[in-house]
Amino acid sequence: MKALVFNSFGGPEVLEYLEIADPVIEPDEILVRMKAIGLNFADIYRRRGNYHLAGNPPFILGYEGAGVVEKTGANVQGINVGDPVAFADVPYANAEQVAVPLEKAIPLPETISFEEAASVLLQGLTAHYLTKDSYAVKENEIILVHAAAGGVGQLLIQIAKLLGGRIIGLTSSMEKASAAKKAGANQVFLYSDDWKRKVLEETNGKGVDVVYDSVGSTLEDSFAATRIGGTVVFFGMAGGDPAPVDPRMLMDTSKTLTGGDLWNVLTSREERIARSAELFRWIEEGKVTVSEPTVFALRDGRKAHHFLESRKSTGKILLRP
Repeated sequence: MKALVFNSFGGPEVLEYLEIADPVIEPDEILVRMKAIGLNFADIYRRRGNYHLAGNPPFILGYEGAGVVEKTGANVQGINVGDPVAFADVPYANAEQVAVPLEKAIPLPETISFEEAASVLLQGLTAHYLTKDSYAVKENEIILVHAAAGGVGQLLIQIAKLLGGRIIGLTSSMEKASAAKKAGANQVFLYSDDWKRKVLEETNGKGVDVVYDSVGSTLEDSFAATRIGGTVVFFGMAGGDPAPVDPRMLMDTSKTLTGGDLWNVLTSREERIARSAELFRWIEEGKVTVSEPTVFALRDGRKAHHFLESRKSTGKILLRP
């Protein structure tokens, strides 16, 4: 089979599209012929060498995708050859075929396409746990969302609105501000603005109830924009590592810093299916909209990585075998 691989850490140029051996499935696994693969910033971190990565060289990126069951292991029940499935946390997804443990296989309803599933699962489940587990958004709370036009950002806005929140988004361009407003943000400020001052003015000097920070290098500013007793949820480093947080500041302001990682939430097949089912139901009911993805051929993985790192993308980037 063909796969997108790399042997050393570095920029997009280390990626190669090569023929490698087909995966051999275990008794509790299924073989999935991939139809759509999600590209995420975690793939960038892994390619650079500053994020956990499964296996040994040649490395295969990707943890999210959707496709059709091609073969089932001896112990597999309830999933058959030809069934459409998706997954959010299975390594080696940047390939034509992927061995998927039954525990991590999420059946797709007829109403959800391969492209929608690969666009929404990892980022949608992330937005789901961030707004329900990391910090449970409540009616009329004011929420500040960093990178509001990104894949997680747009879904965070929609789900937080569903839960009754009022959303302020932060983006890097007017085009992205438009995408964030289309997703439902009540107000959007640009990073090039004096956004901390504007957020404080917008909240009558108090600050927001919660900040969802996926940029990392903005963490200190996020605290400055948070009310006394408020919360900052740190869940990404797209803009670089955050500065250390002084615990005395947390004590003096009664503010909370919490982190979030999807792998700590998706701990069973029941969790995966239940959370995915709620996400799919919101999509079916039109309460959550998945923006049109930007699609690259898997063989053009370098171009896809360049595009994601350029910060010009809004919404999801998919790779298609």
